[in-house]
Parts: sequence; structure tokens; C-alpha cells
Amino acid sequence: MSDSMRQDTTDKVKSSMKPDSEKSTLEKGSDSVKGTADSLAGKAQPDSEKSTGQSITDSVSGGSSDASKSASDTAGKAQEQGGSMLNQASEGLSNAATQAQDALGLGKK
Repeated sequence: MSDSMRQDTTDKVKSSMKPDSEKSTLEKGSDSVKGTADSLAGKAQPDSEKSTGQSITDSVSGGSSDASKSASDTAGKAQEQGGSMLNQASEGLSNAATQAQDALGLGKK
């Protein structure tokens, strides 16, 4: 596969410079189809066969999605750890309350 199967970098830049609010429905649809096709072609094309410009464009494009995925993964891990810490704190407080009741003789009947 060669760069001829890929969307031209200049076209990508031009498309991204024009706000979506100024694009027709046809332009938005065309941009979406071209972007998806180019992304798939970029993933299928070995790095060794890419031109320097195409490699840079793919790195920038892929970098933003990788960063988004990384941020999402990090947020998910933080949420899991936060939940685990809350569970540990809750268990600790429950145990402390039980021990206090036992020490005061309130827990026994």
C-alpha cells in the first residue's frame, strides 16, 4: 500500500481549519468518511512504507486518540482505587465502632 491510497495531509488540514458550523451536511459526511477510510488505511499500512509526512500525520492523529484512551484508563483506575479506599475506610470505621461498643460493654447482651 502506498500513500496514494491515503488522504492528502493538505486536505486534512484544510478540512480541520473550517469550522463544522460552516460546513454543509455533505461536507461533514464526506470528511467523516474520508477520515475513517484514511485512519483504517493508516493502520493497515506498515510504517516502513509511509512517507515522512504521512508518518507525522498518523503520529499526531493517533497520538490524540491514544491520549484520550490513556486519560480514560487513568480516570477509570482512579475511580476503582477511590472505591477501594472508601470500602477500606468504611470497614475500618465499622471495626472501630464494634471494638468501642465491646470495650464499653454495649455490644454484649
